[in-house]
Amino acid sequence: MASAIPTAMEQPHFIGIGGAGMSGIAKILASRGAKVAGSDAKESPTADALRALGATVHIGHRAEYLASGASCVVVSSAIRADNPELLRAAELSVPVVHRSDALASLMDGLRPIAVAGTHGKTTTTSMLAVALTELGLDPSYAIGGDLAGPGTNARHGEGEIFVAEADESDRSFHKYAPEVAIVLNVELDHHANYASLDEIHESFETFAGRIVPGGTLVVFADQDGAVELARRVHGRDGLKVVTYGESASADVRVVRIVPEGLTSSVTVVLDGRELTFTVSVPGRHYALNAVAALTAGAALGVPADELAGAIGAYTGVGRRLQLKGEAAGVRVIDSYAHHPTEMTADLEAMRGAAADSRLLVVFQPHLFSRTQELGKEMGEALALADASLVLDIYPAREDPIPGITSALIVDAARAAGAGVTPVHDRETVAAAVAGMAGPGDLVLTMGAGDVTDLGPVILDRLSGRTPSP
Repeated sequence: MASAIPTAMEQPHFIGIGGAGMSGIAKILASRGAKVAGSDAKESPTADALRALGATVHIGHRAEYLASGASCVVVSSAIRADNPELLRAAELSVPVVHRSDALASLMDGLRPIAVAGTHGKTTTTSMLAVALTELGLDPSYAIGGDLAGPGTNARHGEGEIFVAEADESDRSFHKYAPEVAIVLNVELDHHANYASLDEIHESFETFAGRIVPGGTLVVFADQDGAVELARRVHGRDGLKVVTYGESASADVRVVRIVPEGLTSSVTVVLDGRELTFTVSVPGRHYALNAVAALTAGAALGVPADELAGAIGAYTGVGRRLQLKGEAAGVRVIDSYAHHPTEMTADLEAMRGAAADSRLLVVFQPHLFSRTQELGKEMGEALALADASLVLDIYPAREDPIPGITSALIVDAARAAGAGVTPVHDRETVAAAVAGMAGPGDLVLTMGAGDVTDLGPVILDRLSGRTPSP
């Protein structure tokens, strides 16, 4: 078991230390005893959590924030080349390390499980982390969201297992060498980095090729892209492929999924035995994520019946159908969904939870490139709601693309029969929702950008309080 700090990571400086992926690595390094420092655009609970672990966190980006004794500068693909701390690193000849290389170095000597897929990674990684912790295996983990129980996205454990979310968006998952890898789905996304679906297939094939000899690839038997990956790697020496899903040919076959309010009961057949367990979050797609976690843990040698019971301890992760609160009889829930498949899955889950009440959505598109390629499908997904407000596109790391606006989504939604209203002023959203919602209704804030900040403001408005700025 290895938990030492790699030499290059003894005094790291993180640019964008508050990000989901970056903060997790920083937390693990700080827990291992590294002298961690970094900068972020604004104050946040994550910055406070890092400081509590002994890290130095600066707000804003300035050249002088990079200490002369820094052993390396850690960056993600979102950091621009003109960042002043990055320029200062070049002047001081401080090595620059990509986030994925930093994470890979933390897995050395351990038994990694890497969770990949166009969507569902955070939930599946979280389920594994919670279940393995519940069983006393004390895993390390790095996740793209905060777990509802521990309230953190990363932890250094003393056990031999390391569970990590593997990001395909910039091909950084090619850096990992897992003992077990999960591929939940393979779909067209990340259009700024992939020109075609075939490029994405090739990228996932490369990822599968990184699995250590004797390792296992777990793939979803009911998704065409994942099935294609299994076909491409079939027969490779030293690689075991295990499938899961409702397909009759699946190695771990899902017999039934029974919704039970905001939970589900799942029955699978694994190694010839029928196994039933509870998933403590709503939605068919989350139940299938739980089966992926079960399959991967079993491939690592964890007893399946023990793991199945422990999965029930997972109660959610931030921004994945997270209940933000209730006011005036209206529940407000937050969803990270930003790809049409994710949107459809979460909307279907909430449609079932709403029963005879209405489902109202506040949707914020994420990235110009994604909207350009998938705006029509996003609009069609919104037809599952009773009414939707569509905000302007959240640009994140991208510059605008001429002619690409949220109107693409609005037009497609209306063509699909959806009731949709475009909103260009965020300050009007809470009042608009309060004017629409009634007792029993569900309000879903949806998207990967800062739409999540609107949940508390909507709740304040519904309760008659003055919304927080």
